Amino acid sequence: MASELKSKINIGINRDLYDQADDHKAKLIAKLGINEEVVRLISKTKNEPEWMLNLRLKAFKLFQKTPLPSWGPDLNKLDLNKITYFVDPNAKESNSWDDVPKEIKDTFDKLGIPEAEKKSLAGVGAQYDSGMVYHNIKESLKKQGVIFENMDVAIKKYPELVKKYFMTSCIPITDHKFIMLHAAVWSGGTFIYVPKNITVDLPLQAYFRMNQQSGGQFEHTLIILEEAAQLHYIEGCSSPRYQKSSLHAGCVEIHVKDNANMRYTSIENWSRNVYNLNTKRAIVHKNAKMVWVNGNMGSAKTMLYPCSILLGENAYAENLGVAFAGSNQDQDTGSKVIHAASNTKSLIRAKSISKDGGVSSYRGLVKVLPKAKNCKSQVECDALLLDKDSVSKTYPYMSIKNSTTQIGHEASVSKINDEQLFYLKSRGLSTEQATKLIVSGFISDIVKALPLEYAVELNKLIELEVEGM
Repeated sequence: MASELKSKINIGINRDLYDQADDHKAKLIAKLGINEEVVRLISKTKNEPEWMLNLRLKAFKLFQKTPLPSWGPDLNKLDLNKITYFVDPNAKESNSWDDVPKEIKDTFDKLGIPEAEKKSLAGVGAQYDSGMVYHNIKESLKKQGVIFENMDVAIKKYPELVKKYFMTSCIPITDHKFIMLHAAVWSGGTFIYVPKNITVDLPLQAYFRMNQQSGGQFEHTLIILEEAAQLHYIEGCSSPRYQKSSLHAGCVEIHVKDNANMRYTSIENWSRNVYNLNTKRAIVHKNAKMVWVNGNMGSAKTMLYPCSILLGENAYAENLGVAFAGSNQDQDTGSKVIHAASNTKSLIRAKSISKDGGVSSYRGLVKVLPKAKNCKSQVECDALLLDKDSVSKTYPYMSIKNSTTQIGHEASVSKINDEQLFYLKSRGLSTEQATKLIVSGFISDIVKALPLEYAVELNKLIELEVEGM
């Protein structure tokens, strides 16, 4: 019966939506490889202020002398000199989809982004390779002082605000090798500022599409929520499937001030040639709440561990994640929470699915500092193996420096076995339907945390992976 799992599941979505490239011609494509000339080219093309060029050059020097991580997935086949670090898409940013070049607009139409904006979003940003091609926000939010802007534009329009928060206290440029690389070559991304006491009722979304072969995408997301503000931000991403490796090394910095409430949802759907080495972190202040919801699939190698620093008393962090690893895929994902203040709480729920020899790993850190009293944390890691060749690994690390802490950790590994299939088939289901039902039930906790349209998309994407298309 195990062989029956390879049967097709009819789910009504085509992988070609994501894997096919279009023929849009870029305005400028940097030479392969990373050097100071490329760094200066990016800054000059964007007409950046001197302080940003200096930050880039400092980060590049650090990058040059810092080795690759000695842990996690094997990155030795990633040749950083065979990546294109900057691609100008030859499309000016617009607030009207009609002004976006047809080839690019058609791609986003197929992905459903314009339609999603009409139905359920307060604003949308769309990036193609290294540049934003579309950005828009509802006028009612603008009038309340909400800023939703292309990161490249924000540097010039809000220089003091950006300079205060950009890769300073949250994710400094010294953090690790791929953050150094990101700081040197970043391009595009999102800047969001929500004033005190303002609630953004509908989600804001940015979608990142990488089209260039051997391309690199390094968008920067910076979100600032002032006191008692509320926001749900959604990121989606995809890329065509090529034979040569591509690299995604984005950066997300979030500042959640006192009594604010932030939800960040990400559906990462890179193709099988992509190395996804993303860094995400939030600083969470007094009585504030930070929720991460992550769906990770597609990429050849993934290293992703959203981090919450609970800096103020009664701060709360939650991380809900699902990862899928298929043939020749290594999904190394997890979560980090640092309890730096008393009476803080955290919850981590991680789900992984492995198939056809895929490797999924949970790598997490819960750290409680000495002065943080009466902290609580719960970690739950569940893995589902769809065949005997697949692998699940768990690397939980607890650093508890205060004896008043309450902490729990649960981990489980299960398989779809003959008994499960037999029972469901005896109730009238086919093997395909039974497999789909088991997988859907396994990820239901994560799916419930998504808005309806994205819950449907995640289920379909997981089913595509199960199908093996």
